Amino acid sequence: MSLDVIKQVAECEKNAQESKLQAASNAKKTISDAEKAGLELLAETRRKAEAQVRQFMAESEAKAAKSEQDVMEETARDCAVLRQSAEKRLPEAAELIVRRVVNV
Repeated sequence: MSLDVIKQVAECEKNAQESKLQAASNAKKTISDAEKAGLELLAETRRKAEAQVRQFMAESEAKAAKSEQDVMEETARDCAVLRQSAEKRLPEAAELIVRRVVNV
């Protein structure tokens, strides 16, 4: 083989080795960039999910407070109706008690 051919083969091998190293470096950078992007996406998704959970909790608490208020108002109305009914029967109940005490 001539010296020029040996130099060309050596140069080709050197270029192939450099290309291989460059490809490996590019692959590592691509993997690193993808991992970084994935972690950023995961963090953003978590932030959005947490914000949504806070919103759902606030809405649920507001609905629960409204429901509690409605139940309290309904209970107060029911109590008032029962009280009025009992007050209407109070004289009759007192008379019945007096009759039983006197007859005993």
